[in-house]
Amino acid sequence: MDSPTIKIVAALISDDAGRVLLVRKRGTKAFMQPGGKLDPGEDDLAALSREITEELGCALIPASIRPLGAFEAIAANEPGFRVQASLYGIAVIGAIAPGREIDETIWVDPAAPPDIPLAPLTRDHVLPLASARTVA
Repeated sequence: MDSPTIKIVAALISDDAGRVLLVRKRGTKAFMQPGGKLDPGEDDLAALSREITEELGCALIPASIRPLGAFEAIAANEPGFRVQASLYGIAVIGAIAPGREIDETIWVDPAAPPDIPLAPLTRDHVLPLASARTVA
């Protein structure tokens, strides 16, 4: 039996050193990209903009948005589900601070992440993609 799938948007945010921003949602252990589920009637970019503001307290820069692909993985926080993520590279303006449902934000080297729990999407798709982009 196939696992039900949740459609999400996720942001790949890098700093000048090539590190990637990860978040840990309240009451969870795994670190992942900022982002989340689409609200009814929302397109990817509206959801991404809303999630960045809610989770990080800053704003995405519309001209920076780059589609990076669609990826599937086991959901980190929804047992029995998979996520289908549309991943976007973005830049933000304003101070990044954990907001709403975020307990922690960290910057990691995508080629050598620390020994922390990572969401399957982040571990299997996002960090390898980010690592390859910093090498290129």
